[in-house]
Amino acid sequence: MNGLHHENGYLGKEPWWKDATFYQVYPASFKDSDGDGWGDIPGLISKIDYLHDLGVDVVWLSPVFESPQADMGYDVSDYQKIYAPYGTVEDVDALVEACHVRGMKLILDLVVNHTSIEHGWFKESRSSKTNPKRDWYIWKPARYNSEGQRIPPTNWRGYFAGPTWTWDEHTQEYYLHLYASEQPDLNWESEACREAIYDNTMRFWLERGVDGFRIDTVNKYSKRTEYVDASITDPSSTCQPAPEMWCNGPRIHEFIHEMRTKALEPYGAVSVGELSNTPHPSQVLPYVSSAARELDMVFEFSMIRLGTGGMFGPKYTYVPFTLPQMKAIVAKWQTFIEGTDGWTTVFCENHDNGRAVSRFGDCSTPELWQASAKTLALWQATLTGTLFLYQGQEIGMTNMPATWGIDKYKDVESLNFYAEAVASGDQKTIADTMHGLRILARDHSRIPFQWDDSPNAGFAEKGVKTWMQIHDEYRDINAAKQLVDQDSILNFYKRILQLRKKYKDLFVFGTFRLLQGEHKAIFSYVKESPHETSNSYPQTNGHSVNGHDGRKRAAVVVLNFSKDKQECLDVRDVFDCNDNDTIRLLVSTQHNEDDEGLTLGKNTSTPALQPWEGRVYVNF
Repeated sequence: MNGLHHENGYLGKEPWWKDATFYQVYPASFKDSDGDGWGDIPGLISKIDYLHDLGVDVVWLSPVFESPQADMGYDVSDYQKIYAPYGTVEDVDALVEACHVRGMKLILDLVVNHTSIEHGWFKESRSSKTNPKRDWYIWKPARYNSEGQRIPPTNWRGYFAGPTWTWDEHTQEYYLHLYASEQPDLNWESEACREAIYDNTMRFWLERGVDGFRIDTVNKYSKRTEYVDASITDPSSTCQPAPEMWCNGPRIHEFIHEMRTKALEPYGAVSVGELSNTPHPSQVLPYVSSAARELDMVFEFSMIRLGTGGMFGPKYTYVPFTLPQMKAIVAKWQTFIEGTDGWTTVFCENHDNGRAVSRFGDCSTPELWQASAKTLALWQATLTGTLFLYQGQEIGMTNMPATWGIDKYKDVESLNFYAEAVASGDQKTIADTMHGLRILARDHSRIPFQWDDSPNAGFAEKGVKTWMQIHDEYRDINAAKQLVDQDSILNFYKRILQLRKKYKDLFVFGTFRLLQGEHKAIFSYVKESPHETSNSYPQTNGHSVNGHDGRKRAAVVVLNFSKDKQECLDVRDVFDCNDNDTIRLLVSTQHNEDDEGLTLGKNTSTPALQPWEGRVYVNF
């Protein structure tokens, strides 16, 4: 359950997961232990000390359940078995033990909006209209147009292109699938179905010691049951985007509260939900309010969706964005919990997006790649909320080379969107889609982890054909090289994760105030601790806080998001310093031990920022 929380105030009795660092492992691409070119759970176990040394508290393991792999395991055919290339149930038990003995925890990816068509539940459901599990999925009769042709029950477009309905010849009805046709949606309106989900997919693993779940597509369980057509917003298509028909539906909070009370709370399990198409704080807060007892936290995607052309047809038509646009979104989702009993998350990478350093940083030269990756690390580590990292982020892994063609892409969404572009016959659409895929595609995050400079980057043995091609730059970007380089991105991550824990009142629990919102190159903000102190710390707003004379310690974070040198704001002015006050440099991405700890006295100007430099100044 959520711990004490008052106006974003850190009271020292918060639940463990708030200041934890979570690390997402995409198992197919992390570490191959048996020479089949496919990552596996024993491979992950062999690298658990690497994660522990990095500063990871919780491993989040993306789906490893039995699956035909139509969508990389997000189409589950048996929740209580493990897909053989990943290992066995006993391997998961060993992973739980490996985490727990090191003081770490393990969460699994819970995919219960839909199953595979190969799941036993769906096989029963489609066997006849009178089967007891018929209503465990969503079946509807056909409609017929004016020419008497059979058409789907609604005109909804799915996430992977094409209609959300597939015709079943055997029972002469359509079934609903928001994603691929191999992923039929479960019917959460069925109480028996919900009980089976809690027992079969959640309690089974919690009983084995798993510590919680990342919950896939968590706000899509409750559909609008009228099943009516969506408004026509794309006249060129018979299928129309319709997220309003299945996101945040009429019974969603009832369902999630039930899930929590019946399956999560009895085990003290942590929950983080994937909350798509929910762009307003007033919509998000009910999911993460401690009093509501639904989810501990959620992923809201406004920031990480920057650059996409939307969620449906034009998704991979890249739309350039500005730093002020990014800053406004970050500020919105950093401050929305203030004054509430809610909580938030911090992330800029996952398995569904391009690499952060390629999207938000600068990979034009090796020097700017390293500098920008560190600045992105400092940005993430100083934001309020629970921090989530994605595998390879800590070594600055980049997008697939721009020279790679569509034949190197494996993801069902990438291939479907590209095929749709080709089918249009429009060369500009094809070119725009390919350009967008090179920046945004899910494939970028899924290429094998770069462990060292040996053949196959240490992901698999020499001579093994890996399921996705190894990145061309693995000899330059790999963990082994960075482990021995004290100035590396990896060692900077280790250091900043320790600082985040040491000063968690500022960085995890502190309030956020954006500075210079319209500046096109500088991202700066104040983080203020909820603690009052008896020392004479300067105030950040020029007035006492909450009507008390006590001062609160604060940090000013200044990040240069450009390849040019930039004048830094006057940090002493931000802190509203008196002549006798001293400001200290806590950390800089320009790793120079001689500089860090330097102070800014009353006659000291703030030095200019180097290209892609980030700094944190503190008033204590």
